Amino acid sequence: MASLEQPIIIKRVKKGAHAHHGGAWKIAYADFVTAMMAFFLLLWLISMTTPEQKKGLSDYFAPNKVSQSTSGAGGFLGGRALDEVGAKMAGRSPSQQDVIATPPPSTKPGEDIAAISGIDGQKGKTNDTRSSQTEMQAKDDLAFKSAAASIRQAWQAMPDITKIQDNLLLEETPEGLNILIVDQEGRPMFPEGSKYPFELTRKAIAAIAPVLQQQSNQITISGHTAAGGSFPNQNYGPWQLTSDRANVVREILAEFGLSDDHVNTVAGRAMAEPLFPNDPYLAANERIKITLLHEPPPVPADMTP
Repeated sequence: MASLEQPIIIKRVKKGAHAHHGGAWKIAYADFVTAMMAFFLLLWLISMTTPEQKKGLSDYFAPNKVSQSTSGAGGFLGGRALDEVGAKMAGRSPSQQDVIATPPPSTKPGEDIAAISGIDGQKGKTNDTRSSQTEMQAKDDLAFKSAAASIRQAWQAMPDITKIQDNLLLEETPEGLNILIVDQEGRPMFPEGSKYPFELTRKAIAAIAPVLQQQSNQITISGHTAAGGSFPNQNYGPWQLTSDRANVVREILAEFGLSDDHVNTVAGRAMAEPLFPNDPYLAANERIKITLLHEPPPVPADMTP
């Protein structure tokens, strides 16, 4: 029995901690985040500055001794040597000015231009006409912008018209300023087959009459309809309907202050000029167009009948 007793051996294993890996990556990551924050802050500051502030910052960091027009420092010598020997670029002094030979003044129109540029002296009148046309065009454009702003203001001053604001359009074309009163799906401006507009349409037309009266330009009024309309009376079709609508619009404008001498033409165009040629059945093709025409160019004096 004594031989069966064996000593009990207990092995104790000591577990050590893992080796320290270091924290260098944390520093690199912190530097990266800081740099990104500074970058986005810089972008934000740049986006908030005005062009004048950007120019001031650029001038502040620009070297003081750099000239944009001459080489060197741009001072007394202007970037040149005292003599031409050894100078990279002798050049001329900034104070020197080119002397341009000018011909003596002439009494005939256009001869001064002809002496300089070679244009025939008799074309002076043409140049004057072109200048007059340019001035008139600029005056006309300014008047159109003022008229468009006045029309929008007149419509905005009437709360009821805001319900049909999508039906009232203004556009400037080579022909002039177009005032469009168009139908929309589910919101027509005239009862079907009738030449008399709805009350809101009438108010919108009446509101622009004083504005058009203040302009020296003439206007044209044309009626248009969409394809696919039904006309029970064979003697009364789209041509008659659009002509009658255009004339009723003229009567409303006259009732609210537009004189007859401002009206150039009143016409019905039926389906001949759709607003959307690719879809002549679209409701917006049914419309009234009032065009404030550009003033004709001046006629040269030698072409006056």
